[in-house]
Amino acid sequence: MTSAPAAEPVVLAASAAAAAGAPHVQVPVAYDGILLAGFGGPEGQDDVIPFLRNVTRGRGIPDERLEEVAHHYRHFGGVSPINAQNRVLKAAIETELAAQGIDLPVYWGNRNWAPYLEEAVQDAAADGRTTLLAIATSAYSSYSSCRQYREDFARILDAMGLQESMTIDKVRQFFDHPGFVHAFTEGVAEAVRALIEDGVPAVGIHVLFSTHSIPLSDAERSGPRDVDFGPGGAYAAQHEAVAGVVMGRVAAVIPEAAETGWELVYQSRSGPPSQPWLEPDVCDVIGELPVRGVEAVVIVPLGFVSDHMEVLWDLDTEAMDAAQAAGIRAVRTPTPGVDPAFVRGLVDLVVERRDATPVADRAHLTPLGPWFDVCRPACCENVRAGFKPAIAGVAP
Repeated sequence: MTSAPAAEPVVLAASAAAAAGAPHVQVPVAYDGILLAGFGGPEGQDDVIPFLRNVTRGRGIPDERLEEVAHHYRHFGGVSPINAQNRVLKAAIETELAAQGIDLPVYWGNRNWAPYLEEAVQDAAADGRTTLLAIATSAYSSYSSCRQYREDFARILDAMGLQESMTIDKVRQFFDHPGFVHAFTEGVAEAVRALIEDGVPAVGIHVLFSTHSIPLSDAERSGPRDVDFGPGGAYAAQHEAVAGVVMGRVAAVIPEAAETGWELVYQSRSGPPSQPWLEPDVCDVIGELPVRGVEAVVIVPLGFVSDHMEVLWDLDTEAMDAAQAAGIRAVRTPTPGVDPAFVRGLVDLVVERRDATPVADRAHLTPLGPWFDVCRPACCENVRAGFKPAIAGVAP
């Protein structure tokens, strides 16, 4: 009797456990390496324009316009803190892995600046690693924060001829993992408590949860296409859900904070005025707060894993200036960085995939989670670039 041929994999370069495309993997995988994927940033004045060319590649933006953005970096000596932060994060993950007795090397690479992802994958291959699990330093669902990394991995494997010899899976989006949410909750609670103790009534405090704005067309296509998440897609829905969790937890320890208002705002938009992006802008909202009776604003960088340039410039500089102009107090809370709870959470995601933790046992704090191990068809489409091959998801 002839056995039926094995089913063709529907997920590119995936482990056998993920190749069939089920939303959540239910078979353990013996990973032999971790791929930490970052955005990258310049580390000197001479790097700034070449870095921005990498970020905007394919969009035909002249250097004169890039220089308008470059002044953010030049203000800080041309150095983005993101690479230094990822070096520290890599070391923290390695320490936590060792503490848990997990023998997995961590390879780190960036999309837009050295060390590049190509180098990390090449190093892993040279070390004989064939079954990688990727962690991108971005918690939410959108083209630039999820699918583009998946496209990067597919492109690199193809360019290096590793499609048949190496697999790369990716941990789920971790926006509502307790480890990620912890630092935001602690930061908001500390800021609200300090303001109340300093005489600001809870009702006079307003919390702004800020994240990177993206084109509305991208936002609407973030997440699975067969689920209606509202006008901002999964990207906005995930942020709203996490912000609600944070405020609920803060009110549980500071009862007066139940009177404190909050909203989701956006920052760092870079598209032409004719292109709709997610709104409202953080600085515009700050300017309106005095007429609402707000005396102090707490600014929470909810969309960011660490204090990189969009936090240092858009929040610590521009938003603080807006608060000063509005005549209100302002406090900016920390990002997760290498908070021990966050680092443990990332390792928990590794263990979750290694051991195929049952979905019911996976840590999450919102009804939207736990998110998918394998992205769904047409997830996070970029309408300007179209669909490109991507790992860790069902085509297209």
